[in-house]
Amino acid sequence: MPLQILDHPLAHHLLSGLRDRQTPPEQFRRLCRNLTTLLVLQATYSIRTRQQGIETPVGPTTGKVLDQPLAVVPVLRAGLGMLDPIVELFPEVAVGYIGLERHEDTAIARSYYSKLPSDLKGRYTLCVDPMLATGGSATQAVSLIKANGADKITMVSVVSAPEGVAKLQSAHPDVDIITASVDEGLNDRKYIVPGLGDFGDRLYGTP
Repeated sequence: MPLQILDHPLAHHLLSGLRDRQTPPEQFRRLCRNLTTLLVLQATYSIRTRQQGIETPVGPTTGKVLDQPLAVVPVLRAGLGMLDPIVELFPEVAVGYIGLERHEDTAIARSYYSKLPSDLKGRYTLCVDPMLATGGSATQAVSLIKANGADKITMVSVVSAPEGVAKLQSAHPDVDIITASVDEGLNDRKYIVPGLGDFGDRLYGTP
């Protein structure tokens, strides 16, 4: 399914904390980590596994282990807040970075940095950006990731706008989107409403 909205009581609870304007940066970061964990568990539900023989303290059995390498590409800078829990869940993940800066007047993103793994082909690749607003940054990021060989990409966002979802789906219909909420839409400044404000500023306590 191209769009999946995470419907879990704990996810709703964590998102409410992120939305609250009174939430301080240190608590905001903790909520982001916990919600990212839930989102990524959903996003990797179909990752390939294989059976493997195991010797337990009591006797032999057969278990399942991951059989597909993983990559994650956070969109700077806000996407960095989602990186640590992914690395903790998947220690062998390959990590790339894409820097996109949105112009305040036009809301058009400008690429200023890109460093991606050289072996993305065959990897289960996550592109993480907490706010899928206009969809411009996500579309650019996914295009860069595809240009570097990725053939299975999932977009993971905390909060999305219908406009951003539609743009990304139109440009990249093969990319799944996992998000905790699709909100009402964008305001005249291209911010998600009700959203949760500027994710990067709230994450790092910058004005």
